[in-house]
Amino acid sequence: MRHRQCAGQGRRSVERRRQSRPPACGTIGCFACRRTCRARQERAPQEFRVKRNSQRDRRSRRHHELARERPQGGVTTRAMNLLNRNLAMLMGAQLVGVSGTVAMVTLGGIVGQRLAPTPALATLPLSVHIVGTAATTVGAAWLMSRIGRPRGFAVGALIGSLGYLLAMAATGLASFSLFCVAVALVGAANAFALQYRFAAMENAPEGRESQAISLVLVGSLGGAIVGPALAAQGEHWIEGIPFGGAFLVVAASYVVVAGMLRRLSSRDLADDAAAEAPRPLGVVVRQPLFLVAVLGGVAGFGVMTFVMTAAPLSMHVVDGHSMTATAAVIQAHVLAMYLPSLVTGYLIGRLGIGRIMTIGALVLALTLVAGFLGREVMHYGAAMIALGVGWNFLYIGGTALLGHSHRPSERFRAQAVNEFSVFGVSACGSLGAGAVMHFAGWNGVLLAAALPIAVALATLAAVRPGQRLAGA
Repeated sequence: MRHRQCAGQGRRSVERRRQSRPPACGTIGCFACRRTCRARQERAPQEFRVKRNSQRDRRSRRHHELARERPQGGVTTRAMNLLNRNLAMLMGAQLVGVSGTVAMVTLGGIVGQRLAPTPALATLPLSVHIVGTAATTVGAAWLMSRIGRPRGFAVGALIGSLGYLLAMAATGLASFSLFCVAVALVGAANAFALQYRFAAMENAPEGRESQAISLVLVGSLGGAIVGPALAAQGEHWIEGIPFGGAFLVVAASYVVVAGMLRRLSSRDLADDAAAEAPRPLGVVVRQPLFLVAVLGGVAGFGVMTFVMTAAPLSMHVVDGHSMTATAAVIQAHVLAMYLPSLVTGYLIGRLGIGRIMTIGALVLALTLVAGFLGREVMHYGAAMIALGVGWNFLYIGGTALLGHSHRPSERFRAQAVNEFSVFGVSACGSLGAGAVMHFAGWNGVLLAAALPIAVALATLAAVRPGQRLAGA
């Protein structure tokens, strides 16, 4: 039976239709049309097949070209390559920054003890380092708002290089005051380095901010390993200058970081000017999401610094554990701070910022439980590991939440308030840990740390940032 398109037509008309049909037209027309078309295709000249193959090749090439430009989760492949390059540079800079900071914290007390006029001032360089960081946070954010992140990061790295060179000179000249100035400059450089996570968050695609923050903090893992090794091996590299080799290596590394970060791709300051007008700072800081973000960072960093500063004193001086055991516990704590960064961003994507911050506060509470259970090495180890994991969840979660609490044109002011609050409290915790340990002991330290943890849990339960973000 003929197809309806062929019915009622004469034989000549049907033949004309068959001849006018292009090859491979078997999907339309009658069965005879299909047989004729297949026969014509088999008898087609070789030139036609070559032409058709070339057309297919062109379509294939165009398909792959479009695939390279096709958005993946809302982002083109070219943008993803740029993001990966930025993250690689920030991770390298983070590794250098953490290596230098850990080396300075490790050597600060040792060099201070050798150079200080009285033993009571031996730990002053460590306090100067934290105060230098807290005092520079606002200035670092202001400078980046004027000259941009790439130049701002380069300035911070050069300040760090100068600080380590002065530290090398101070150990060679046996000058305690010069060493304190050097440590203050290193702390100021650390304030710039702490902005790396904000740069990663601002360049990340929407919904992937927490993953970008986590990847930058992964660079801290290498720093946690390189820093202590550098401090231990660099004492005798330069004759007559104790630990001068370690300081010189970090200074040179900071120069490399300064040149590398000048090529960082960052949000243009003109984009901020073209965005929504900034609101008064009082309006920004009174937002519930902003308060929760800052409180998470304050609780996480404040409790971590406070307990971590007191733990070696309690372990080694009070309870008499060996220095080897004390160092192993601190190393486990540092690894616990940064190792979860491998999965924290993924967990935030699955569970949400609010839940991860709540889990972080609960894990911090486990620090207190482990500390009250006993004073053996395993109790200290469990407490310090829980302290590191809880800090990681609160710190990354609070940073990611901060990005949702301000407009692009408000980012530098909001970040400055956050950094000053977090590291101001951290400096107070570091300075007060020794006094609390002296008058109230290890249990007093744990009881004092319970208050900010309880406030953080109560605030998270009251504000529920996850629901607010979902309803935004």
